[in-house]
Amino acid sequence: MRRFRIGSVFGIPIQLDLTFLLILPLFAYLIGIQVEAVAELLNQMGAGLDPALLTGGLVPWVLGITAAVGLFVGVILHELGHSLVARRFGFPIDSITLWLFGGIAQFDEMPEDWRQELWIAIAGPVVSFVLGGLSYLAFSAIAGGAGLVIAGATFVLGYLAILNVMLAIFNLLPGFPMDGGRVLRALLARSRPYARATELAAEVGKAFAIVLGLFGLFVSFNILLIGLAFFIYIAAESESRQTVMKAALEGVTVRDVMTPAERVTTVSKRDSVQDLIQIMFRERHTGYPVEDNGEIVGIVTLDDARAVREVERDAYIVGDVMTTELFGVSPDDDVMDALQDLDSEGVGRLFVFDEREQFIGLLTRTDIMTALSIIRSSDEFTPPGEDHEPTVLRPET
Repeated sequence: MRRFRIGSVFGIPIQLDLTFLLILPLFAYLIGIQVEAVAELLNQMGAGLDPALLTGGLVPWVLGITAAVGLFVGVILHELGHSLVARRFGFPIDSITLWLFGGIAQFDEMPEDWRQELWIAIAGPVVSFVLGGLSYLAFSAIAGGAGLVIAGATFVLGYLAILNVMLAIFNLLPGFPMDGGRVLRALLARSRPYARATELAAEVGKAFAIVLGLFGLFVSFNILLIGLAFFIYIAAESESRQTVMKAALEGVTVRDVMTPAERVTTVSKRDSVQDLIQIMFRERHTGYPVEDNGEIVGIVTLDDARAVREVERDAYIVGDVMTTELFGVSPDDDVMDALQDLDSEGVGRLFVFDEREQFIGLLTRTDIMTALSIIRSSDEFTPPGEDHEPTVLRPET
């Protein structure tokens, strides 16, 4: 979804996802319709509130909006706790984003030292506990005061005290990649390789997500809980797969897995689009480097060819439809960095150029996934964290 930057704290950009603009009014509404019930609960904590005073006119909606904004300020501070501790350990933070399910601190890199991850993971819940405690102290200081403004402030502070503590406790549940799941991974990584600890934490996280989803579906019928369960399950699976892949491909370079230039089929800039389609049918590939006078000048794909009407394909040449923007990579680059380039640029292949800018190979996702499968099934492959030289695939393998 589209995001908007609304400011920064300690140099960390704060962003709003469009989904946040949906959830904030919903939270305000839910709080507004529960003012009387919450007031009675807070009275058991010594609030001394008159529910009739808080339920007249627009008061419930003002309280709902105020409490909802206060909650999400708490979420930002929660994520800021993670971010500042991570930055203290030398890990840059891309941004903090508020969205449908709360907040996310986006790390450029995750720590693999279990002590660092443990401190980073617990920092957020600690902040939420502190916020809950401070809100409770302020609540206690003004509880029982006279007037609508004091009563409203008492309600909001009491509500935020409860919500921040609940936020901290919920985040400490072992639903990887939630905070509790990251604490679990950190503890598991004390005696296991990082990738194996991630796999175990992810399995616990997925089981937690299933239980949460079933509770949301059959017990409370809460759409938000069901959506959160789905997000946790997908995120746990994704981070586990990424971590295992990174461990397996440690030390593997682009040169090790690329398809060398001599094995890459190229097409001429002067070939007709009809000839191109025939080559694609024969070779069973949907993208080709385009060559002109011995140099790579572009790339052409099946989508490019399809853009030309069938009756005109003999009249158009590859040079008319090819893309001239080439995304290159060095043969000595780490293959995981190259995979991130493929994802970030949204392309299917990277051109490999040597220091003289000569085309020496092509790297695709298929090359990387094939290498990963071979490495993981190799008898020489040992789990990360043990003393070993990484298995390296050479083009002739």
